[in-house]
Amino acid sequence: MAQKILLIEDDAQTAGYIVKGLTEEGMTVDHAANGRDGLFHATDGGYDAIILDRMLPGMDGMAVLGAIRAGGIHTPVLMLSALAAVDDRVAGLTAGSDDYLTKPFAFAELLARLRLMLRRGGGSAQPTTRLSCGGLEMDLLSRKVKRDARPIELQPREFRLLEYLLRHKEQVVTRTMLLEGVWDYHFDPGTNVIDVHVSRLRRKIDDGETVPLIHTVRGAGYRLGTEA
Repeated sequence: MAQKILLIEDDAQTAGYIVKGLTEEGMTVDHAANGRDGLFHATDGGYDAIILDRMLPGMDGMAVLGAIRAGGIHTPVLMLSALAAVDDRVAGLTAGSDDYLTKPFAFAELLARLRLMLRRGGGSAQPTTRLSCGGLEMDLLSRKVKRDARPIELQPREFRLLEYLLRHKEQVVTRTMLLEGVWDYHFDPGTNVIDVHVSRLRRKIDDGETVPLIHTVRGAGYRLGTEA
């Protein structure tokens, strides 16, 4: 049976782009163009997942999300937003979304995140506020990072980079994915900015440790994981 997705998005171009892509992937997609209609569908439709824009007419995405969770609906929610600051993303997660993707985005990443939510199944009213891999832990609320008992001080960009790697742990992430997901670039700046930041992050995370966590995948990108 095709997976049933609810898309709540007021921008017609963005909605058409997502609906077309998900339909081509064999999913069934219902579309609501405002918050009130979206909430009606969410409480009545039995969806496998919801893609929810944060800025909506009539009833904004945060209010929709709050009403969904208050109603005891645990359907996984992927929130979309042009608000990319860490505080904005944390607010979305603590409100009950299962993931948060900033605009503009690559469809391939949206699809990967959606599939991950669907594999987890069932959804949860409890937001993800901690990410971990091996002995490395990140608290998204306090913005504290530690490896085992050792605290790690990170600059804001390093924090976003590590968060992205942790959300894609054990997966190869390309430089293009990092440019889009961490720097919000949708073009190649022609610099080694990614390599420089990964190198700095690697020194803070892996120096002095027996098991390295940040790996370079030659010709592809990077991977954060416990396996070499």
